[in-house]
Amino acid sequence: MKKITIKDIATEAQVSISTVSFVINGKGKKMGISASVIKKVQDVAEKLNYRPSMIATSLRTGKTRSIGLIVEDISNQFFADLARVIEDEAKNIDYRVFYCSTGDDDERSEELIQSLLQANVDGFIITPTKNLEPSIEILLKLKKPVVLIDRYFPDQKVSHVVMDNYEGSYSATKFLINKGCKNIAVVNNTSEMVQMKLREDGYTAALKEEGIYDESLVLHMEYDSHDEEKIASIVKFFKKNVKIDAVLFLTNYLGLTGLRAFKNMNIKIPENISVISFDDHDSFKLHTPTISVVAQPIEDIAIQSIQLLMRQMSNMETFEIEKSLKKGTLIIRESV
Repeated sequence: MKKITIKDIATEAQVSISTVSFVINGKGKKMGISASVIKKVQDVAEKLNYRPSMIATSLRTGKTRSIGLIVEDISNQFFADLARVIEDEAKNIDYRVFYCSTGDDDERSEELIQSLLQANVDGFIITPTKNLEPSIEILLKLKKPVVLIDRYFPDQKVSHVVMDNYEGSYSATKFLINKGCKNIAVVNNTSEMVQMKLREDGYTAALKEEGIYDESLVLHMEYDSHDEEKIASIVKFFKKNVKIDAVLFLTNYLGLTGLRAFKNMNIKIPENISVISFDDHDSFKLHTPTISVVAQPIEDIAIQSIQLLMRQMSNMETFEIEKSLKKGTLIIRESV
């Protein structure tokens, strides 16, 4: 299909190219063009389904009406759902979203930020990797609007929207305790990002209050290890600690890996062990039995991240840094 240009509109409307240019760029009235001609040009543009060039618009206004969204893994359902809501919200204000996945790799994250800077995106929504703080600082020095989601750097002055990970983990662990579980394990990764530390801290605090915390029931696994390695680690851990009667998985991919390990070991849920995982997933709803979760407020996080970014893009000089903490939801299903 041929790309419609302002020359095509000028020919169809029987006006000059400059007249079309002024009307399309919202300067028709200022340039003394009559209301009837302005309407005629607009009607023809709509009829021909004219779409202005993003590059041309960028050159004229310095804006691309685009947002760079950098997440850990767009194939992970949590991030995919988050991205979908962010895209819907951006579309409502006539912005497009460029998606990128880091794989939790610092070097990859830095490359993506540079690429999006070259693409002249108007703002960034970022799930940062462990050592990305200096790159975020560069964006702030360049006066680029930035909002962090899912995780943040405690000492950095940048707006962020995250779940209250400590409370979510604390509440889930307390629920298991109230159900009579006394040997509750936790499975975490080794990233040491703030959200993972807070989840483990909530678990630890709940158990220590009851005087039943046992450090030997804490399993840490490498983020970038293969699935089979993770399964083997979980199998070894649970065979070594046969007294475990409940487990809290601190991410959905760890929870899914744990379910595969339990299947290999013929461990019955909830007869042999109660299970709660962070971050809901369709597989948890389809599994037999269904799996209890600490669900993140995805829509709230997505909507507020766009709102905070818009405030910055509207006026980088006067906006105030906002740090928002959203409460998660403990959804109890058949696994407890």
